[in-house]
Amino acid sequence: MEHKLNVLLINGSPNAKGCTYTALSEVERTLQAEGIATELVHIGNRDIRGCIACYKCAEQGHCVFNDAVNELAPKFEAADGLVVGSPTYYAGPNGTLTNLLDRLFFSTPFSKRMKVGAAVCSARRGGTTATLDRLNKYFTISEMPVASSRYWNMVHGHNAEDVLKDEEGIQCMRILGRNMAFLLRAIAAERERNGLPMQEETVYTNFIR
Repeated sequence: MEHKLNVLLINGSPNAKGCTYTALSEVERTLQAEGIATELVHIGNRDIRGCIACYKCAEQGHCVFNDAVNELAPKFEAADGLVVGSPTYYAGPNGTLTNLLDRLFFSTPFSKRMKVGAAVCSARRGGTTATLDRLNKYFTISEMPVASSRYWNMVHGHNAEDVLKDEEGIQCMRILGRNMAFLLRAIAAERERNGLPMQEETVYTNFIR
């Protein structure tokens, strides 16, 4: 059976149907229109603690804290792409989401290479570019190509109704969805023809000797 490309979307906002959800929903609708299967998961109201650097995940293959991180791990492994969305708190992503992503990326033993990543964020006014910069780092340390739009992946508004009036922001979400679908198909086709790029063994360099 032919593999159907799929994307996992994570809503990190505590508001299940607010500004961040509105942005993610536009991306999701566009992906679906492009033939990509999607799942949108809300984790922003969950109690998700940060990593305690116990390294038990290296022994067990999963995080020692059995919460949303372990629930999402198999979904992330099966996904061809990941979209994470966050409101802007003090010019950065909210703590619940970063707690989850810290542990999700660190504790999972499977490779993230060539899964396509994208981040979106919402704000009433400012702090969005710093939020996106923080979120994109999860992808760029993991050999995940980052999908982009015509402008940075952000929407503005105090509530969902405001976000829908941000026509440029909503357009950016649609463009992001189409660009992500294109990358997913291109990577899948190249993987089928020639496989993934050559993988080198990791080299660790310590700066204090």
